[in-house]
Amino acid sequence: MERHERFGSANRVIQTGFWANGALMTMKLLAGHFGRSEAVFADGMESAADFIAIFSSMVALHIGRQPYDDQHPYGHGRAESIAAIIVSLVIFSTGGWILYRSAHTIIDRTYEVPGAVAVAAAFLTIIIKEALYRYSIGVGKHLGSPAILAAAKDHRKDAITSVSTLVGVTGAFFGLVILDPIAAGLTSFFIFHIGYETFMTAAHELMDGRPQDICVDDMIKLAEGVEGVEQVHELRCRRSGQYLIVDLKLDMDPQMTVRRSHAIATEVKKLIFERFNNVGDIMIHINPHEEEHEDLIRL
Repeated sequence: MERHERFGSANRVIQTGFWANGALMTMKLLAGHFGRSEAVFADGMESAADFIAIFSSMVALHIGRQPYDDQHPYGHGRAESIAAIIVSLVIFSTGGWILYRSAHTIIDRTYEVPGAVAVAAAFLTIIIKEALYRYSIGVGKHLGSPAILAAAKDHRKDAITSVSTLVGVTGAFFGLVILDPIAAGLTSFFIFHIGYETFMTAAHELMDGRPQDICVDDMIKLAEGVEGVEQVHELRCRRSGQYLIVDLKLDMDPQMTVRRSHAIATEVKKLIFERFNNVGDIMIHINPHEEEHEDLIRL
């Protein structure tokens, strides 16, 4: 997949979520206010927070698609991981706000009986958010995009939130008024969990952690299948936005000319690029095969 196609697909997913969240936010805030449901109104406030989070993802995608330059020789892909961190912090803040508001309502016993419009809004949100999650997670996994995967988790969080909201607002609609703030409070813990997962994934990537979705064995077999490569001495990779940066150490005949070893290394790179469309750059180091050598490293 070409660079412009990758970022075009990512941008469509983010924009779809952005406008869908805007519509859901307006619907839930109005339904929660006029339908007298704290859970639905809290859901609407959550969508407002999502609006900010998705906007940060859109900015990150715009920055991340910029090619490398003198100041950023590895590109700008890490902007997506930074955006995922921001999304996680927004998710945490939203969960805290919902938990505080629901606890305050229960302590003060300021219950209200919600209207049917609030029940309908919660039900509709579940359907829309689950559809957005399935769409986003499919594209996010295909592209390996941290920003889209974070947005997908946020959609799933909203779907789960709305299930809890639906149970609470329906129970309150039929007379069990305490269920509305209880549902809002329980929802906050789901939100905290998803915020934690999003944060840890983005932090792992920013710390150059090994990507979970990379097939190291396949890359090694591909490289060792090239004539002239005696053995893959070491393979390391890290994520930069939608792309992986790979470091390869290849053992070759110590008597081989520089020209020949360069041609073999180029062939290895071509094969990896063809097989793995999410690899953005490959750095190759040549070692003499079956000779003592020292790998200098200070990490």
